[in-house]
Amino acid sequence: MFKGLKPIMYGGREVWPLVEGGKGVSATNHASSGAWAAAGGIGTVSAVNADSYDPEGRIIPQVYRGMTRRQRHEELIHYGIEGAVAQVKKAYEIASGKGAININVLWEMGGAQPILHGVLERTKGLVTGVTCGAGMPYKLSEIAAQYGVNYLPIVSSGRAFRALWKRAYSKVAELLGAVVYEDPWLAGGHNGLSNAEDPRKPQDPYPRVKELRDVMREGGIADTVPIVMAGGVWRLDEWENWIDNPELGQIVFQFGTRPLLTQESPIPPEWKARLMDLEEGDVLLHKFSPTGFYSSAVKTPFLRALEARSGRQIAFTKEPVGDHQFTLDVGVGTRKNYWVTKGDLQHAREWHAAGYTDALKTPDDTLVFTQPEETAIIRRDQADCMGCLSQCAFSSWADNEKNSTGRLADPRSFCIQKTLQDIAHGGPVDQNLMFAGHAAYRFKQDPFYSNGFVPTVKQLVDRILTGA
Repeated sequence: MFKGLKPIMYGGREVWPLVEGGKGVSATNHASSGAWAAAGGIGTVSAVNADSYDPEGRIIPQVYRGMTRRQRHEELIHYGIEGAVAQVKKAYEIASGKGAININVLWEMGGAQPILHGVLERTKGLVTGVTCGAGMPYKLSEIAAQYGVNYLPIVSSGRAFRALWKRAYSKVAELLGAVVYEDPWLAGGHNGLSNAEDPRKPQDPYPRVKELRDVMREGGIADTVPIVMAGGVWRLDEWENWIDNPELGQIVFQFGTRPLLTQESPIPPEWKARLMDLEEGDVLLHKFSPTGFYSSAVKTPFLRALEARSGRQIAFTKEPVGDHQFTLDVGVGTRKNYWVTKGDLQHAREWHAAGYTDALKTPDDTLVFTQPEETAIIRRDQADCMGCLSQCAFSSWADNEKNSTGRLADPRSFCIQKTLQDIAHGGPVDQNLMFAGHAAYRFKQDPFYSNGFVPTVKQLVDRILTGA
């Protein structure tokens, strides 16, 4: 046992201060989270597009038949509730009364609130807490109170938590299970970088977590309410000065990337194999996500193609202004006047000659050049939108009366639902978005995984408990 590490009280029982990070769209399911809880920790079932099953135990494909986006959105909510309920029940059975089971949602996912209500209503007594980030989930505490579960907001700064506490959480202080600090430079998936923070200049998490604890103390929150350190956590001996540290109060550690590579992890073999072959720097912090948030994913050809697409981009004006004195004569037909600079006109002609013959307009008065096959995929994916986000830059869907963001759909982004469903269910990793934390390169360096060893969740937890 690593020195200083002690069980904490959570949900009325003792658990190890180790949380399995919830990874959406079937990258974390009942098998991994149930096993994590059975090992004495806090397992996290993802309630983001979770899989449901037919009577024979086969995964039910999420096929959308509605003719309108609103109809497909209602189907999405139905799939979301059924899947999360199935996952929670199976995870609870595997846990066998040990540890605890949380569920994880993104506040900015489509139908977040009705899905939360639907899941918690049907899993009473099974779920200990709800972890929620990707946005400012002011109503999280109110929903948790209706079902008597803990809530664990995910934040990346003390300032964000202060806003949540003052506006809403202080009214339901007794159910605040923990506050998750997610390092916006190191965590996988979507990250909470603010406009004031430089994505290229990571900050030391210690002073940021110390500031968060100070904000919590200002609100009268006891030091026994944990802060969960998430993002970049690999082995506990690297965090020794955080344990039993009176400046920080109770600290719990979240492991998001390491549980991907376990026997129980539901991700396909190709994904697991790729994790074991990553080098430092192979995970990119990028802003192609249709959520508008930064996110971290492996530099697959899919991500490289998005980078290249944005690289084939020029600004235009609707009238000749300044250096924009040249009429674009490729990619846009003959009926529209797009005024560009001389240099950009030359770039556009070169891209057109290379086969990128379609100029697609973006919401920022720019044009990106794509091949016809690429254009067809973009347009089809935009048309097939089922509202998996509360607001989607790629399709311009929004969960409002008009079901529109009011902005032009952005061809520089992609359908995140499509690619995450595909990679989670066996699609080629090189052609999809592959989320991972920035420490994923350590799989290749850590002797624990030598000779291709893939541990069970119990073996991984036991290893972590030694500090390694």
